[in-house]
Amino acid sequence: MTFKDLKLSSALLSQLEKNQFAKPTPIQEQAITPILEGKDVMGIAKTGSGKTLAYVLPLLDRLQNQPSENREIQALVMVPTRELAVQVSEAIILFSKALKNPLITMAVYGGVSINPQMMKMNTVDILVATPGRLLELMEKNAVKIAKTKILVLDEADKMLSMGFREEMDQVFARLPKRLQTLLFSATLSPKVSEIIQYLTLDPVVINIQVPEEDLALIKQIGYRVTEEKKGVLLRHLIEKHEMKQVLIFCSSTYQVEHVNDKLNTNGITSKAIHGKKAQGTRQSHLNEFKSADSEVRCLVTTDLLSRGIDIEFLPFVINYELPRSPKDYIHRIGRTGRAENPGTVISLVTADEANHMRVIQKKTKMKVWMEDLPEWNS
Repeated sequence: MTFKDLKLSSALLSQLEKNQFAKPTPIQEQAITPILEGKDVMGIAKTGSGKTLAYVLPLLDRLQNQPSENREIQALVMVPTRELAVQVSEAIILFSKALKNPLITMAVYGGVSINPQMMKMNTVDILVATPGRLLELMEKNAVKIAKTKILVLDEADKMLSMGFREEMDQVFARLPKRLQTLLFSATLSPKVSEIIQYLTLDPVVINIQVPEEDLALIKQIGYRVTEEKKGVLLRHLIEKHEMKQVLIFCSSTYQVEHVNDKLNTNGITSKAIHGKKAQGTRQSHLNEFKSADSEVRCLVTTDLLSRGIDIEFLPFVINYELPRSPKDYIHRIGRTGRAENPGTVISLVTADEANHMRVIQKKTKMKVWMEDLPEWNS
């Protein structure tokens, strides 16, 4: 199947071709048509499966030539993190500019001043927002959603796990009773099902299973190591495998800063991202890391970036510390092995973490090949 078979407008088809999108992914293939038909859709698919374009393309197709009224938002996209808000808005802007009458899109999130966001709100057609900042803007009468035509909940499971249910309910209460609702999630949890019932939806349900061959693209290795040797082992692996682009996960902001400092002290250029850094700094570090000609070899982060970061050819992910849950492990390793490109995931596992590593393997039904500490010249 091609994008042309999905009956998208010629302007969007031209933009897809221009940006080398050859054919739709499974979630795009199944979601675009019912969205174009105005149906509610619930799409379940892993991170990195193309969910964003699955709703962005038909959303733009449906809303083109329908200008917004003053401060009335045509489409509202709710996301859990600032990074995902930026990523989604960039995708919308990329394809919107191909339309005869481009739709004005804006991303709003906390961590930055609210005043500039309020000043730009008059003519916004599509708003991409984190729940907390959206409520702040609504309370200041900077944005109205009483006439919103389309609601998108992207990474709904993540929003719920981050404790946004109360904020989401407050937003839902101000939306019109009749609108098209699109819910996308990496997992189908009971809480996600509750949202469907709360909004009284009867959606087209699309559940894309992960093909075994996709998992085979990711090589998973674990090293048994003491806490004291983790830093030395990390640097040894980066140098031994000549890693030029590696995403490193830690469990706390303190550990992120510690690992990042040690890498830079030892001549391995690294940047750190976590929730306590300003949004501008976070986005700047992320852009540097993603740039093909950047000298930044490592990006150290918390689970903040286990979703909402899209690097098509990321070759390495390292778990300096294991995540708290098997689901978080899935999201972390999903940063690599994308778009049919192989990737390697390395986990540094202490004796205290060994049982948790076994639980992760059992719950995810994945085999992580465990090895003893390798020898190197220190």
